[in-house]
Amino acid sequence: MRWNLRMKAAEAGIWKSTELRRRLAAAGLEISAGKMSGWWTTTPTTIRLDDLDMLCSVLGCQPTDLLICEPDKVAARKPPATAEATRGGATVRPRLGRHRSEPPV
Repeated sequence: MRWNLRMKAAEAGIWKSTELRRRLAAAGLEISAGKMSGWWTTTPTTIRLDDLDMLCSVLGCQPTDLLICEPDKVAARKPPATAEATRGGATVRPRLGRHRSEPPV
């Protein structure tokens, strides 16, 4: 995911994080300067849905405008396919041990 807060804020005429923080406060969301700085300068690892909803309301956008999917990065993180996986998957073998019975035939 790519965090697009600064671009959406600029499109709304907000060029400083303090201005966005002031507008959020006027809309009913009081956040600390540190939290605002984190949102403004880096991609947050988590964000409350209520906070995201308020950001979208103040900026006049949708969550998909702030959180942009990057499928190329997801594909790059996938482990490479093995020959066994491409033939239909690995054989599942039961783990036998205490308190486990043989599977039905």
